[in-house]
Amino acid sequence: MKQFSFFLVFLFFNSCQYFGKQIPSEKDLLQKELKSINWKEVDEYPTVANCEAISDKKERQKCFFDVMAQLIQEKLNIDSLSILYPELDTVEVKVTVFPNSKIKFEPQFPKDSVAYDTIKIDSILKARLIDFPKVNPAIKRGVPVKTQFILPVIIKAKE
Repeated sequence: MKQFSFFLVFLFFNSCQYFGKQIPSEKDLLQKELKSINWKEVDEYPTVANCEAISDKKERQKCFFDVMAQLIQEKLNIDSLSILYPELDTVEVKVTVFPNSKIKFEPQFPKDSVAYDTIKIDSILKARLIDFPKVNPAIKRGVPVKTQFILPVIIKAKE
């Protein structure tokens, strides 16, 4: 019995350590977690069905960009854009992939682009860049997120 009471006293004095520890506040934990997140990168890049089988993150990203650039080029080759503007060899297109898989295309022109009609080119691009295959949005921490990137699209001259 004496040993048992000694054990209880020992346990009582050692258990006081557990009550004295500071518990971090929710705000501190939230701030620490927010600082640890890299907001400039996503966990998974947007993808199309052709690139689903690729497991490497960088290869999947490259595949997606290649497929999107190829699809845009194919849709623009149908049009007379290269005939109307022969000096225009590359168009940079800002592609926005929304969390609901919608895609938005915006041509990016240099600030001093007076050599061609940007409004007309913009309307041609918006008319042609429709009916794309389903694009799965980018994933950040398990949640679909909006991503934007600029693709250089080469306008091939018709022969």
